[in-house]
Amino acid sequence: MDAYLHRLDTLLGDRDPLEVLRATPTHLQAVLDDPRFDPARPWRDGGWDGRAILAHLADQEVGFAFRARQAVAAARTGVPDHVAQPYDQDAWAHDYGGMDPALAVASFSGLRAWNLAWLARLDLRGWLATYHQPERGTDETVDALVRFLAGHDLNHLEQLGAILDA
Repeated sequence: MDAYLHRLDTLLGDRDPLEVLRATPTHLQAVLDDPRFDPARPWRDGGWDGRAILAHLADQEVGFAFRARQAVAAARTGVPDHVAQPYDQDAWAHDYGGMDPALAVASFSGLRAWNLAWLARLDLRGWLATYHQPERGTDETVDALVRFLAGHDLNHLEQLGAILDA
């Protein structure tokens, strides 16, 4: 496991990933409503600012939705060796400077609710649907992708906390 995945796994620890996913929209809204939040402030020198983090989370939710549904659909229809479509998060981030943080949080929250409703309907076969992750060169399950997403949430919530504490 690479260092980044190890960090996300450590952040998640023994927490229920679905509980983390359910709680994140509330945390993001609290950040947005906090008078200390400056969307133009980076979380560390050279790091993304608050606006970019919120926009990235909304985009990541889109990426998760597509990848997870593609993996489950491939498993259901018997397509072997499904490969997830990679995307370049830095290229996606190119226009984050002009994005509205409130719209990012609203978009994220709506997509997250939709994704949680979809996950609630998955059977064991769906949770265990496997796909190839070309960015890491590994085969992963939808269950592992959900755990990754929960750790990813916690990582960015920590960064947003650093902005509030700056």
